[in-house]
Amino acid sequence: MTAVEAPEQKLTKKGLATRERIVETAAQLIYAHGVQNTNNELVRKAAGVSGSQLSRHFPTKESLVKAVIAWRADLMIKSHQESAMDLIDSFAALRRWADSFIAREELSQGGCPFGSLASEVIKTNLGIRGDVVQAFDEWVDVFRSGLRMMRERGDLSKDADPEQLAYTLAAAFQGGMLLDQASGNAEPLRAALNGAIAYIETFAAAKP
Repeated sequence: MTAVEAPEQKLTKKGLATRERIVETAAQLIYAHGVQNTNNELVRKAAGVSGSQLSRHFPTKESLVKAVIAWRADLMIKSHQESAMDLIDSFAALRRWADSFIAREELSQGGCPFGSLASEVIKTNLGIRGDVVQAFDEWVDVFRSGLRMMRERGDLSKDADPEQLAYTLAAAFQGGMLLDQASGNAEPLRAALNGAIAYIETFAAAKP
């Protein structure tokens, strides 16, 4: 279920638009101020909705943060797929994916929005750690499924472990983004992604 779908009831087109606006606004406020410092009043004013509208869609802060997690995860997955021009299921696609993010200099300023959100949420007492775990797993599966295809197709050797290699890519991305944010330049991300892909290339199957 995406962040713009009604959890228990069908929404009108207008209702869906309102819900999506609330989620996007909350995501921006949480990114700027953190989970703890984002309250209903801030969200209500920034989204231009009434208190009853906000509570109708999100009766608790937990339900709103859960929707923000899903929305951020959807955006992250789509951005990774688009950067590779669809599936990340070849060495060329891996390079396109890496080059796309390395070239986006604006990322060095803010880091990964989803990674930042996840680190915030797990420190709270909202009880939604499972949502973060699920969202991360769905993101990692973008790499995992592509790497499995590469092994099945014979691009990767049989001893390549798609699960471990997928986590290698995810860790390189998140770590590189954090270091980019700290240093203000894209070199850490470049080094991390290129290093991770170079490691995966050592599992390339020998061609006859």
